[in-house]
Amino acid sequence: MKIWEGVPKVSGIYDSGKNVNKAEKTDGVTGKKDVVSISNQAKDFQTAMKALKEIPDIRKDKVEELARKIESGTYKVSEEDIADKILKSILDRKTQG
Repeated sequence: MKIWEGVPKVSGIYDSGKNVNKAEKTDGVTGKKDVVSISNQAKDFQTAMKALKEIPDIRKDKVEELARKIESGTYKVSEEDIADKILKSILDRKTQG
């Protein structure tokens, strides 16, 4: 008994069924188009987001200035400022939970 002789026939029947399904699906399309409108507020938001993305995350001028001061040894931070920042950080953590 030869099994392979029937495979092309079955394959052909299977493939013809796919074409029928595609034809049925395309016949049901009505040709209507969806319309999308974007509000002025959304357009303004999009413009603002685009502008924000163009702003660099790092201000190079400030970073370069601080790097020069550190390298030259002229960058000084007061001990009081450091202590104040540490205490403020601790208090903020306690009040936030």
